[in-house]
Amino acid sequence: MTGYWFPNLILPNLIAAVLFLNWAPVYAESTDTSLIAEMGLEEGAALVREMPGWVPPRKIVVLAENAARVASFQAVAPGVNVVGVRGPREAAAHMKDADALVGMCSPQLLADAPRLKWVQSQLAGVDGCIDVPRVRSGEILFTNMQRVNGSNVAEHAMALILALTRQINVAVVNQQSEEWSRRGFAPPQDLDGGTLLVVGLGGIGTEIARRAHAFNMRVIATRNSSRTGPDFVDYVGLADELPEMIAQADVVVNATPLTPATTDLFDSALFKRMKSSAYFINIGRGGSVVTDDLVAALNTGTIAGAGLDVTAPEPLPANHPLWNARNIIITPHMAGSSRIKMDRMWIVMRENVRRYVAGEKMLSVVDVEQGY
Repeated sequence: MTGYWFPNLILPNLIAAVLFLNWAPVYAESTDTSLIAEMGLEEGAALVREMPGWVPPRKIVVLAENAARVASFQAVAPGVNVVGVRGPREAAAHMKDADALVGMCSPQLLADAPRLKWVQSQLAGVDGCIDVPRVRSGEILFTNMQRVNGSNVAEHAMALILALTRQINVAVVNQQSEEWSRRGFAPPQDLDGGTLLVVGLGGIGTEIARRAHAFNMRVIATRNSSRTGPDFVDYVGLADELPEMIAQADVVVNATPLTPATTDLFDSALFKRMKSSAYFINIGRGGSVVTDDLVAALNTGTIAGAGLDVTAPEPLPANHPLWNARNIIITPHMAGSSRIKMDRMWIVMRENVRRYVAGEKMLSVVDVEQGY
């Protein structure tokens, strides 16, 4: 592996590259502020011009797939040299005098950027850069894609839930062998009247809860910050209530970011508290789960099944025992792939470029202490 494409960044950057190169974008002349309000994006507490060391930027490096995209950023950054790049390798050549980096982040890129004061990630997850000392200290402002992925990831979570509870995964196997049979099917499980637990009631977790409520499920949730939640969530508990709440659920969805508090959160002790008929869905981060404990819980019937869009390790290597665990569906970290999400992502990044150049309050500022 050479240059700046190293293992923990390969997958998200490859996904981004495929999306950028194959999806025809729409370039709006003005930012859709109604969409930003609809997503519920929050402004930072302070004007960015009040940030220590901030000066009007002279050069911003942006991930952009063509000249038209670069021009759309340039239109909201008068007097700034907006440099479009197609990935980390191209970005590396422009970092020494860059004031801001938009669309990607890596410790290596930040290390080569002494002037850098702002990084905008195209991802919701922040674990790739949040431990960089200049980010941790607040010298570099870090913004991400909070809530932008809500609808598409929630749809993916519901797809996994429905496939498992209606045993579609077993039907697909039988179809491949041209077998009309109910052999191998577990009894289908109704969502209507069941209880779904969302672990991590943030932007994505809220959208999952909304959809589960539409299936007439009782929805309960945990969150780290408060007990507040939307009307369609029956009860919101704090993080330390998870061991008691997980025993109530017919479906458990992990929607937490990866932080020290959530690393290895789902272990054998938690799986043993779940109903033996319950399903575990992970659309958060693979590192939140002790993989060996999940494999054991599946193969011993401690839980009924699992749907995973993220794993640890990732990519999941061939012959890993998780592939052959009982009643499991694995998708290759694809819940974030969405045309709607891409359109929204460009709107948020463009608006934040405008705000940064003008010295205004920024959208979706990462709380480095909380880790999201």
